[in-house]
Amino acid sequence: MTRYQTIASRFKPIASLLAFAATAIVLQTSPGLAFSSEAQQMCTGDAMRLCASEIPDIPRVRACMVQKKAEVSPGCRAVMDREHAAATASRKREAAAQ
Repeated sequence: MTRYQTIASRFKPIASLLAFAATAIVLQTSPGLAFSSEAQQMCTGDAMRLCASEIPDIPRVRACMVQKKAEVSPGCRAVMDREHAAATASRKREAAAQ
């Protein structure tokens, strides 16, 4: 193994862990799309694949996921649709109560 391969093999797990943690934070704290733990589980891979260049900028990751919704996995898309519908219904209820 070359010196570069040895160094890379040491940092790869750390980089993966940091990328996963950043994605989890992004998905958990997105106010426009308040992702549940289910969404975090279903969409983390998509966020890493499609929007890794936007991490850790939360608004940019959120915008990227919405923009690339057609490219996300079916499970992630279903969760995004369900949570978007719930948020829309909640806003309508709040508006009607005023």
